[in-house]
Amino acid sequence: MLVYDPHMKIIAEVKKQGNESATALIRRFTKRVQGTQALAKVREERYHQRGLSKLKQKRRALVGLSKKVTYDRLKKLGKIPEKASNDRK
Repeated sequence: MLVYDPHMKIIAEVKKQGNESATALIRRFTKRVQGTQALAKVREERYHQRGLSKLKQKRRALVGLSKKVTYDRLKKLGKIPEKASNDRK
């Protein structure tokens, strides 16, 4: 039994030994694969999300700043009502 990663390298190889049953062979194989951490790496790559580019980060920050300035100006002018306090008892 062999396991290949996306780059076609052999990760784990197990050969049947003498009187070994198929279930024992599969059990040994799964232990060997778990030891190589191959599945963990594949799962990491599967759900990996690329970070935002520096330009997008800067643009997002500028949008946030402009919204904050607008909000503060409207609040100062009294055009935004006061938030009700959440008194939970």
